[in-house]
Amino acid sequence: MKICHYNDQEAGAVEGERVYPIGAALVAAGHLRERYTMQEVIERLANEPAAMRCAREALKGRSLPLAEVSLLAPIENPPSIWAAAANYQAHQAEMRAASGGPDRAAFTKDDLMAEFFLKPSSSIVGPGGTIVLPRIAQHVDYECELCAVIGRQARHVGEAQALDYVFGYTICWDISQREPWGRNRQNTRNIRKGFDSFTALGPWIVTKDELPEPQDTRIDVELNGKHVMTAHTKEMICGVREHIRFLSDVLTLRPGDLITTGTPAGVAKLAPGDKLKGRIEGIGEMTLNVSAEE
Repeated sequence: MKICHYNDQEAGAVEGERVYPIGAALVAAGHLRERYTMQEVIERLANEPAAMRCAREALKGRSLPLAEVSLLAPIENPPSIWAAAANYQAHQAEMRAASGGPDRAAFTKDDLMAEFFLKPSSSIVGPGGTIVLPRIAQHVDYECELCAVIGRQARHVGEAQALDYVFGYTICWDISQREPWGRNRQNTRNIRKGFDSFTALGPWIVTKDELPEPQDTRIDVELNGKHVMTAHTKEMICGVREHIRFLSDVLTLRPGDLITTGTPAGVAKLAPGDKLKGRIEGIGEMTLNVSAEE
């Protein structure tokens, strides 16, 4: 099921070119309060089989044309956004070439995952949104990533059970200011990647039954109509299972938490007027605009 967030903060399910208002059905059945959040939708659907049955039953009811709704970020205020750093060898190499970044060749997987950083929810925009290049920025680029959405509370979870705690997956654009403050300064990530509009999510969340193996899908990006990135999630150094194991040994993961898994190689500097399109096989595609801060 593709769970979307649309119009006036409503939860829907996308099937074909139609949107079904599952939020209204869940409220009517008593599974959600009237002024619900998408975090609550995720938690109910992930943990209450009756709520998921209700949502699937709603697919038999009334619907709206997808083209006539305004899609929002599928979750706008997640408890946490955990972002993996340098999780593809080819991206590590392009960053070293561009800015003299560290050589992580001797790192263990846990050494690499210790570079996880947090992104603020205030940086979130949705599909069709606009990335605003800050006045201070000299160089901003894009990162297109597979993002896991946690559905169940997780603490000290092993890799073999890790996907049991995933609700689904979405696309995350981790927009990144490289200059100033980026050259050989990895401890500035929270600032350089935390500007307003620097986390784009969408177009919806695909439940994990539709993408059963997160390490077996393809990522493609176009910049102004030119293909600039093609990669496969099997190329990750640390996969989703390892991320959940590592993070859940550090802290309690909660429903609605996001784990975005790092970008492949193929990043490039953005300029006002640019158009981005990203696609992850099994999820869908989303577009973004780029403008300068006024």
